[in-house]
Parts: sequence; structure tokens; C-alpha cells
Amino acid sequence: MSFNCGIVGLPNVGKSTLFNALTATAAAQAANFPFCTIEPNVGKVAVPDSRLKVIAKIGGSAKIIPAQLEFVDIAGLVKGASKGEGLGNQFLGNIRQTDAILHVLRCFEDDDITHVDGSVDPVRDAETIETELLIADMESLEKQIDNVARKAKGGDKEFKGQHDLMLKYKALLDEGKPARDYTPETPEEVRWSKNMGMLTAKPILYICNVNEDDAATGNDWTKKVEVMAAEKGAKSVTICASIESEIAQLDSADERAEFLETIGLEEAGLDKIIREGFDLLNLHNYFTVGPKETRSWVIRKGAKAPEAAGAIHTDFTKGFIKAEVIAYDDFVNNNGEQGAKDAGKMRQEGKEYIVANGDIILFRFNV
Repeated sequence: MSFNCGIVGLPNVGKSTLFNALTATAAAQAANFPFCTIEPNVGKVAVPDSRLKVIAKIGGSAKIIPAQLEFVDIAGLVKGASKGEGLGNQFLGNIRQTDAILHVLRCFEDDDITHVDGSVDPVRDAETIETELLIADMESLEKQIDNVARKAKGGDKEFKGQHDLMLKYKALLDEGKPARDYTPETPEEVRWSKNMGMLTAKPILYICNVNEDDAATGNDWTKKVEVMAAEKGAKSVTICASIESEIAQLDSADERAEFLETIGLEEAGLDKIIREGFDLLNLHNYFTVGPKETRSWVIRKGAKAPEAAGAIHTDFTKGFIKAEVIAYDDFVNNNGEQGAKDAGKMRQEGKEYIVANGDIILFRFNV
């Protein structure tokens, strides 16, 4: 199962520089002119997790396979994108294919880098993008409402339920509020909502791109973004994309740690983004451990054992029998699987077990 975050924003805010740093490649061209990125670039990034090395050492694993997130670098949007300005329809379509939005905001002054609106104001820029997404959702939803309304006239409860939900969303959008402000109340509403493909329903993280001097402390612009994000029930992260590019080119963890200490940062901004992106998608992970490998598997929070087993292979879900589970702390404190068994810390769990973050699991199944 693949989960991805779309990196969006106005042109020249540092999206492609951030993407290059995230993926530690030069896959996305970074240049000082609008629409330098037209086709979306895609890269997979390992999710930092210090637990992997610990359990791999205990388990004597030959290699470690971390969880991964997919990032999509989407070309810069501009005012009027919902009407096709700046190849807007193509870009909006690219956003529609992602699971969450990372909105990069320019929070730095630089006369050498053009701003499409002539001045720096990240809160204004955020509203520009949000407005375009709202307009696109309103137009899409109106078409869907007309189509479903005709089908609902036949008395079909499925279409009637969809129609009622669409009207709830339309009322929100008409007030200038994003679709994510409504929480689906039933499994059916969750399913219908996903099928509507609304851009403003996607969870969002604001990324404040600052200059090097403000990387450790932020600035007045980042404070305003933080307030705006809180009002929207979202979060913000402050990074300096150019610094992150330098860090990404360093060869070893020790070099990166030394560099971070030199500039007064406790951790790389990229690690914060990846961690927040993971949380934004409502994900966590469990581990499998053996001589060949220790591996992290990505699942949604609240997933039951058969669904978690399906992250390894769909056959595991179909033929699920039971899960042999050891909590991470119990695995470490008892020096591995056998020690945990001897201490009575391995549990036999069935189909209703909700997998906890960091569980070490062996699935028993029958195909």
C-alpha cells in the first residue's frame, strides 16, 4: 500500500528545492522562474525510526528495511488555476491523486527571487491556494450533485445517502470552508467522501521556508502561519530548504549531526516533515524481525490484525489465523523473541486485535 504527500505552493517558494532535499536527488529542476516544474516528480523517502536499529541488532538481522512515504513535487499553482490559468487544471488533477497536502509557503525576503504577487505574505499565499482548491471543489461537486440527484429519484438509498452528504459539503464550501471541516459520521460516508475526490478534504501541513538566519528560530512570518494553521486545525513546520539541501548531500549521520549542531538545529527539518507527514496521513507502523531482515510496515492507525497482515501480502488477510505479538518495549527489555516468550510477554491475538505502534508481529495464516 502506497501513501503519498503532494508538495504544493505558488511558484518560486522552494518546492522543488525541498523535494530534491527530501529525495536526496537532483530529479526536480530548481530554477528562478514560474512553472519550472510541469510534470510531477515522485520520490520515496525512508521514515526515520531509531527503533529499527535496536530490534535489528537484537534479532541479528542482515538488513533493515524502513517504512517509506512517497512525495510528489507538483508544479506551482497561481490565482485562477481553477479556471485553467498556468496549466491549473493539470496541476489540480495531480493534487487530486495525492493523500495529503504539504503546502510550502515563502517566509523569506530575497530581491533576487521573484514572487508572483510582487511581495512576501505567506498567509495571503495560503489563502490564494485554498481559494483555488475551494473553487475547483465547488465546480466538481455541483456536477456530482446533479448526477446523483437524478439517480436518487429512483429511491435508491445509496444514492440518496450520497446526495445528502454532498449537500452537507456544498453548504460548507459555500461558506468558504474546506471539506475537511466535516468529519464523516459513518463508514458509508467515509467511502462516499473518498469517491468525491475533493481537494479541500485532504489533510494539510504548512511548511514555512525561511532563510538560513531564521532556520533555528523562525520569524514574524512563521509566527503568523502558525496562528493561521492552528485556526484551521492544522500544523506548521519551519525549515530552510537550502540548508536541507546541504544536509542531504552529507555522507554520514555524524557529519549531518555535526552540521546541525553548528547551525543551532536539534534535527533536520526534513525529519520533522516526514514525521508530521506520517502523522498527517494517520499512519503508524509495526515490525517484523528475522535473520534476513528487520522491516517496518506502514498501516493506518486503528487497523486490526488481518488488515495489518495485508500490508505484507493480501493472502495474509484472507487466510489470517492469528498474530503472535510482542510490544516493542517487551522485545527490547527481554532481549528478543525467545526472552519475551519466556517472560510471558508474547500474546496470541485474533481478528479483532488493533495493532499498536511498534508491535513486533509474526502472522499465522492459511491460504
